[in-house]
Amino acid sequence: MRLLHHLPALLASLTLLHVVASAISAQTTRTVAISDAVTQVKDQVNKAFLDSRTRLKTALSSKAPTTRQLSEYLKHAKGRTRTAIRNGQVWEESLKKLTKKATLTNATDPSLDLTALSWEVGCEVPVPVVRCDKNNPYRTITGECNNRRNPSLGAANRALARWLPAEYEDGLALPFGWTPGKKRNCFPIPLAREVSNQIVSYLNEEGVLDQNRSLLFMQWGQIVDHDLDFAPDTEMGSSKHSKVQCDKYCIQGDNCFPITIPPDDPKFKTQGKCMPFFRAGFVCPTPPYQSLARDQINALTSFLDASFVYGPEPSLASRLRNLSSPLGLMAINQEVWDHGLAYPPFENKKRSPCEFINTTAHVPCFLTGDSRANEHSLLAVSHTLFLREHNRLARELKILNPQWDGEKLYQEARKILGAFVQIITFRDYLPIVLGVEMQKWIPPYQGYNKSVDPRISNVFTFALRFGHLEVPSTVSRLDENYQPRCLEPELPLHTLFFNTWRIVKDGGIDPLVRGLLAKKSKLMNQDKMMTGELRNKLFQPTHKIHGFDLAAINIQRCRDHGMPGYNSWRGFCGLSQPQTLEELTAVLKNEMLAKKLLDLYGTPDNIDIWIGGIAEPLVERGAVGPLLACLLGKQFQQIRDGDRFWWENRGVFTEKQRDSLQKMSFSRFVCDNTRITKVPLNPFQVNSYPQDFVNCSAIDELDLSPWASVEN
Repeated sequence: MRLLHHLPALLASLTLLHVVASAISAQTTRTVAISDAVTQVKDQVNKAFLDSRTRLKTALSSKAPTTRQLSEYLKHAKGRTRTAIRNGQVWEESLKKLTKKATLTNATDPSLDLTALSWEVGCEVPVPVVRCDKNNPYRTITGECNNRRNPSLGAANRALARWLPAEYEDGLALPFGWTPGKKRNCFPIPLAREVSNQIVSYLNEEGVLDQNRSLLFMQWGQIVDHDLDFAPDTEMGSSKHSKVQCDKYCIQGDNCFPITIPPDDPKFKTQGKCMPFFRAGFVCPTPPYQSLARDQINALTSFLDASFVYGPEPSLASRLRNLSSPLGLMAINQEVWDHGLAYPPFENKKRSPCEFINTTAHVPCFLTGDSRANEHSLLAVSHTLFLREHNRLARELKILNPQWDGEKLYQEARKILGAFVQIITFRDYLPIVLGVEMQKWIPPYQGYNKSVDPRISNVFTFALRFGHLEVPSTVSRLDENYQPRCLEPELPLHTLFFNTWRIVKDGGIDPLVRGLLAKKSKLMNQDKMMTGELRNKLFQPTHKIHGFDLAAINIQRCRDHGMPGYNSWRGFCGLSQPQTLEELTAVLKNEMLAKKLLDLYGTPDNIDIWIGGIAEPLVERGAVGPLLACLLGKQFQQIRDGDRFWWENRGVFTEKQRDSLQKMSFSRFVCDNTRITKVPLNPFQVNSYPQDFVNCSAIDELDLSPWASVEN
């Protein structure tokens, strides 16, 4: 009787044990399935990554590289960035394998243990748990520990922030334009190159220069961009979709998303049916997995911290330093000098792309904190100036503080140089970008706010590309009197890609710096948007006819990143969202341009954000339209207010140090680091020589006496 009395409880216990055992068994089965899938995918992806690296090394060491290989060299991921991108690739491929449905959008599917998948992939490996030193008065190289509540916020090798949800063709990763015939908002997707041809191109260079802004204005924009964001290309996920196949045969697949060249395009006859395009590197999604849509990586810190000088990874930062010196110096070139002044060290690769531009000069690329430094000569010149300034500051600080060791000198010089980038950007650059909208989007500084998210947004990486429309077709080299040099005073822009030999063996940096100060940027113009030097000859090797189209790349990249369309961003900024030709004409103040855009896209909703942003008329006294003013202004305010080490934040510098820093200027920067003796007072404005130039003695120097330690 007692047994019968307890039988229901016994049966319930047995049932519970069976349920638990079944759950454990099911969990074990799922874990094994995840492990097996990840192992298979890792083998495949690792092989593809290795094959790609080997092919690039072979191409750069044995023959003249192609346009694609030059581009790949610039966009090649290294170190922790490469590991993070590879893990993102493994995660995505494993998810596909496990679900067997590329269109999966249910991130809460109970049959998928996403945490277990991330652990098995090793998604946390490139970004180990951070232990922050609360007493450290300096930034970390990686950007970690800036926000003490969330140490990874704004750090390198994390996902770009999404201000609006990603929009992909399949909801996950495939860009619009991937599937032939598939529409967006009921309209076909125009070819990126066709949009470039119809909207961005122009033939006549007359009247394109900006009558108010110097060439330095354009160049500073690129410096800022390279301090804030970089999304290197990913590799192929499998060997069957190699970069060679993408390049030679225009085979779309995996991370190859070639830019189709229209049959009536002159490039079709000379270059073939496509320009190769590789999708940007992306990272593993992060808990709580509200979205599994692909998120692109930012390989840099999100802070204005001069990381393009020092590098975003500890290993690179160490390589860039002269660790044998007690002066806290950056390493300099030991082979060549610029009239006694330093150049950055050369890369130690056997053959670097810069050597192919002039095979008799044998001048390699420079090694700097950013892999894109050799992209063109003006950028390499800028890196050279910053290198010299760090070493100048370190030496001056040593005189003031003989007891400081090399590490202290390095960190203090780095801190001052970071403040220089912040001051020039916010005081001199942004007011002439945003014009009357400056105060609206970037009000006066109120101090550090730990609740502000400083991460670079995905859309900002496109908004800042307005600078591509400011690049003129030629670059000038000027003599001591700011007159054209006798030999080749003006060089076509495309001849300066990867062209370090022009600097090292043909006059040094001073003639090019004078060109930055005395020549004009190109004007953003609705009728003349991008010079053909960038639209048809980007990374065109010497004596070749094949070059890339930067405008088409920007458009294809919008789709690669899953960017919402023009009207979504207009709505985000509280602006009207035009639907008809009349409404779009009213926004653009240009009926012909509005009609061209609608003929291509069908609806303003589909216009790619980069195209829509640059098509707008400029705000008063600004260099961008209302939409870009919003996106740029919002981002720069967050970069400033969410940075614990911002130069104006109390405790970062003393009051006397801040007073000194306010006197910093780009003109003094030039005086201190070149042989140039006459500079303009307002270097971002158009200046005529000699009336707008003064002797360096008239320019305030940085008074470093507030940095003298009280122990002296």
